[in-house]
Amino acid sequence: MRNTILEVNTEKFLNNIDKIRAFSGNKMIMPIIKANAYGTYINKNLRILNFFQIVAVAEVQEAVEIRKLGYLKEIFVLNQPSIEELQDIYNYRITIGLSEKEFLKQVYLPIKVHLEIETGMNRTGIKLENLKEFMEDIKTNQNITVEGIYTHFSSADNDDEYTKKQINVFQNAIDIVKKDYNLRYIHCSASNGLLRFPETISNTIRPGIIMYGYESFKGAKDIIPIEPITTLKTRITYLKEVEEGESISYNRRFTTDKPMKIATIPIGYADGLRRELTNQGEVIVKGEKRKILGSICMDSCMIDVTGLDVKVGDPVTIWDNELITVEEIAEKCNTINYEILCTISPRVERVFMEDNKIIYRL
Repeated sequence: MRNTILEVNTEKFLNNIDKIRAFSGNKMIMPIIKANAYGTYINKNLRILNFFQIVAVAEVQEAVEIRKLGYLKEIFVLNQPSIEELQDIYNYRITIGLSEKEFLKQVYLPIKVHLEIETGMNRTGIKLENLKEFMEDIKTNQNITVEGIYTHFSSADNDDEYTKKQINVFQNAIDIVKKDYNLRYIHCSASNGLLRFPETISNTIRPGIIMYGYESFKGAKDIIPIEPITTLKTRITYLKEVEEGESISYNRRFTTDKPMKIATIPIGYADGLRRELTNQGEVIVKGEKRKILGSICMDSCMIDVTGLDVKVGDPVTIWDNELITVEEIAEKCNTINYEILCTISPRVERVFMEDNKIIYRL
């Protein structure tokens, strides 16, 4: 067992799914498991994936990996792929989002698509005024089967008026496409949308970070009582006593003002522990919050354990979702909880837990 691990509680994950499903009125759930399932590696756990009829990723290669894992149901790629990926899309029975005209013209193998509609995100998607023409182009290519339609809200967490405009544009697009196609999947609501606009026109929802128990905006847990599913842990690998006036780590960014006991822990910025936490981050040792001292190194950092009865091998928790939360860490790093989760590196072992027991390692 490695010293630094990310524990992933699969029971809490599935409980979160049940709560989301009940809140949404039992709409089809298309879980967003891109970026290694927000760093949790749920996407590599076939038993969990098989709870869903369809899953969504960002890239074709992510879909290929899931198919190779043994997942036999539908996989949807949210982002417009390149034509060079068409063979994999066909070989691995991958459904893709489609909005780019040149890609459409070059499709030479049978594939299934969901049409992405531009409603105000201005990232990718077919503009409403171009939709009829785009559909005429689809009709000229018999390799393309339209199974769904979707869009993405830009500000569902904080701008009701703009989101309602997006919904209206999306409804108009659905009305146009439905004249020619039976739409199996209609989806527009990611975490923010499904929480704040649960009565939208979709029959499918795309929960992301809330599946993993983390808020997509402050107060999300008041709407659905989700529980965080990850705990980041490590162990003390070295202990030393230092005198007053000694410097700690690179560039001498911390100098002791008294005799101190210092522990080294094997987690650094290459593991995803952000350098912004230098001299301001904290960890949990023996149930207490303790300061990170000096510059965070690539593979390790130092912490203050003065006055604690600790030894090499004792556990240290980076976040436990109670004394220290992912949101607290994100705030100190001037970022969002999504980024903190997604950037925990592959060399941190993922350990899946049920009933407080390890059931699977990655």
